[in-house]
Amino acid sequence: AEYMGGIFKSFRQRVSKQKPKKKKMVSKPTTKAGSKKKEVLKFVVNCSKPVEDGILDAAAFEKFLHDKIKVAGKAGQLGHAVKVTRDKSVITIHAEAPFSKRYLKYLAKKFLKKHQLRDWLHVIADTKTSYELRYFEIQGDEEEDE
Repeated sequence: AEYMGGIFKSFRQRVSKQKPKKKKMVSKPTTKAGSKKKEVLKFVVNCSKPVEDGILDAAAFEKFLHDKIKVAGKAGQLGHAVKVTRDKSVITIHAEAPFSKRYLKYLAKKFLKKHQLRDWLHVIADTKTSYELRYFEIQGDEEEDE
């Protein structure tokens, strides 16, 4: 509510009847462009149990992540921002700063749904930077063993 026919001005101007203050531009301390490092985040997805049982293919999961992760709104074009690597059944994602762990969980669940594994497996946060694919624990199995 700044100017409408000279009637409405901001509350402070009406009360104090002073001239509006001009905002000063605060200069930020300059840094060298080369010295600024991007924060690299490391996320791990451990899918060793399903891979050992032969239910899940780690290479297919790695390719799915490589194809589906979006960088600057484009899927599959990771460039230098994101690196997806696999060591046997552990998939590691190195990503530059704006990358969320929750997005990784979303993609993992999408992969499980695509391969019809969501009924047996779920994605659990193991540590602050890692996920693990685990089987659902069914209570009925323990009673049958007795």
